[in-house]
Amino acid sequence: MKQPVRVFSDLHLGHSVSRIGRVSALRPLIAGAGTVIFNGDTWQELAEPFRQRAAVMLRELQALCVEEGVEAVFLPGNHDPSWPGRGWVELAGGRIIITHGDALLRAGAPWKREVMAGSRLVDAIWSRYPGADRDPVLRLEVAREVARELCSVEYPLGRHILQRAWDAVTPPQRALWMLDAWFTQGPAGGRFCERYFPNAEVLVIGHFHHSGCWRSGGRTVINTGSFLDPGRAHWVEWNDGWLVQGEIHEGPGACQAGRRLATWRF
Repeated sequence: MKQPVRVFSDLHLGHSVSRIGRVSALRPLIAGAGTVIFNGDTWQELAEPFRQRAAVMLRELQALCVEEGVEAVFLPGNHDPSWPGRGWVELAGGRIIITHGDALLRAGAPWKREVMAGSRLVDAIWSRYPGADRDPVLRLEVAREVARELCSVEYPLGRHILQRAWDAVTPPQRALWMLDAWFTQGPAGGRFCERYFPNAEVLVIGHFHHSGCWRSGGRTVINTGSFLDPGRAHWVEWNDGWLVQGEIHEGPGACQAGRRLATWRF
């Protein structure tokens, strides 16, 4: 894997409320990298209303990476679970783990209406994969199956932000699940590493649309956020033994790497 390695997540290409209107806006973030890891939810694979536009934008993104001479690595998320491979990337000899983050939670996205109404199906999916509570390969397969079988069936289009906010908090349990996931993702990441990647010192995720950095169980959990409101997008870069996290400035025509927030030496 060529360095520098840059990591972004949750582009949600093709979604009606993704802040990426044109793929070319990502060029400044991609240019100069050796490898870019798109850490899940890159495009709307499962959402029928968005799939056609998302597929076009995905091809544009792949072409842009080729133009910039960048190796593109796509990891599965709960909105695009069909990417091949085991579902995570290891850097620094396994001291850094990169995965989307839906596998941190048993039900992937417990705030979704489909998941809230389908707890028995979640249990049934887990029963198909004995050993998934210890084997990371099986655990990621469970996450993929939950994403496919409990995908969102409705996507309200053309709604004002206040209407979308109301959708997000009804029924009230949805809001509670969302807030719980935001505030507990650090400990959840620590427990995930303890179980599946005990040698990991850093876990890089997305999924929760809430960027930040937390310490839990002696490990660092980094969330690179999202290009969907209300989330803010961050970048992570690995190069020559240094791991850096920073902000992304989203301008009207281009996204730029902003100030560094934290740096770790390996």
